[in-house]
Amino acid sequence: MGIYEIQHYTLCDGWVNTWSIEEPNGVSKPEVFDTFEDAVSALDEFLDDELFEYQQGNLDSMYERDEFQIVEVTSCP
Repeated sequence: MGIYEIQHYTLCDGWVNTWSIEEPNGVSKPEVFDTFEDAVSALDEFLDDELFEYQQGNLDSMYERDEFQIVEVTSCP
Protein backbone atom coordinates (compact mmCIF):
# COMPACT_ATOMS: atom_id res chain seq x y z
CA MET A 1 0.00 0.00 0.00
CA GLY A 2 1.41 3.35 -1.02
CA ILE A 3 1.00 6.92 0.00
CA TYR A 4 -0.15 9.84 -2.10
CA GLU A 5 1.29 13.21 -2.92
CA ILE A 6 -0.04 16.28 -4.65
CA GLN A 7 2.19 17.28 -7.52
CA HIS A 8 2.25 20.68 -9.19
CA TYR A 9 3.36 21.15 -12.78
CA THR A 10 6.38 23.44 -12.99
CA LEU A 11 7.98 24.69 -16.19
CA CYS A 12 11.52 23.81 -15.11
CA ASP A 13 10.99 20.45 -13.37
CA GLY A 14 7.69 19.09 -14.68
CA TRP A 15 5.49 17.35 -12.08
CA VAL A 16 6.91 17.74 -8.55
CA ASN A 17 5.64 17.67 -4.98
CA THR A 18 5.93 21.30 -3.89
CA TRP A 19 3.88 20.80 -0.70
CA SER A 20 5.74 20.59 2.59
CA ILE A 21 5.05 20.43 6.30
CA GLU A 22 7.20 21.54 9.19
CA GLU A 23 7.92 19.04 11.93
CA PRO A 24 7.83 20.16 15.60
CA ASN A 25 11.65 20.19 15.56
CA GLY A 26 11.61 22.76 12.73
CA VAL A 27 12.59 20.35 9.95
CA SER A 28 10.58 20.73 6.74
CA LYS A 29 9.64 17.61 4.77
CA PRO A 30 7.45 16.86 1.73
CA GLU A 31 3.77 16.47 2.59
CA VAL A 32 2.18 13.12 1.74
CA PHE A 33 -1.26 11.65 2.45
CA ASP A 34 -2.39 8.22 3.62
CA THR A 35 -5.26 8.01 1.10
CA PHE A 36 -6.17 9.42 -2.28
CA GLU A 37 -9.27 10.95 -0.68
CA ASP A 38 -7.16 12.79 1.92
CA ALA A 39 -5.06 14.29 -0.87
CA VAL A 40 -8.17 15.35 -2.81
CA SER A 41 -9.59 16.99 0.33
CA ALA A 42 -6.33 18.89 0.93
CA LEU A 43 -6.21 20.09 -2.67
CA ASP A 44 -9.87 21.13 -2.55
CA GLU A 45 -9.23 23.09 0.65
CA PHE A 46 -6.18 24.77 -0.87
CA LEU A 47 -8.09 25.81 -3.99
CA ASP A 48 -11.09 27.01 -1.92
CA ASP A 49 -8.79 29.10 0.29
CA GLU A 50 -7.09 30.51 -2.78
CA LEU A 51 -10.44 31.44 -4.37
CA PHE A 52 -11.46 33.24 -1.17
CA GLU A 53 -8.18 35.21 -1.08
CA TYR A 54 -8.57 36.08 -4.78
CA GLN A 55 -12.12 37.31 -4.19
CA GLN A 56 -10.84 39.43 -1.27
CA GLY A 57 -8.31 41.06 -3.60
CA ASN A 58 -5.32 39.49 -1.87
CA LEU A 59 -4.15 37.56 -4.98
CA ASP A 60 -3.74 38.76 -8.55
CA SER A 61 -4.27 35.32 -10.08
CA MET A 62 -5.15 31.79 -9.11
CA TYR A 63 -3.89 28.31 -9.82
CA GLU A 64 -6.04 26.05 -11.99
CA ARG A 65 -6.98 22.55 -10.83
CA ASP A 66 -5.34 21.03 -13.92
CA GLU A 67 -1.97 22.35 -12.70
CA PHE A 68 -2.10 19.64 -10.01
CA GLN A 69 -2.20 15.87 -10.00
CA ILE A 70 -2.41 13.31 -7.22
CA VAL A 71 -0.16 10.29 -7.57
CA GLU A 72 0.57 7.21 -5.53
CA VAL A 73 4.18 6.88 -4.42
CA THR A 74 5.74 3.80 -2.95
CA SER A 75 7.75 5.42 -0.17
CA CYS A 76 7.90 8.63 1.79
CA PRO A 77 10.65 10.98 0.54
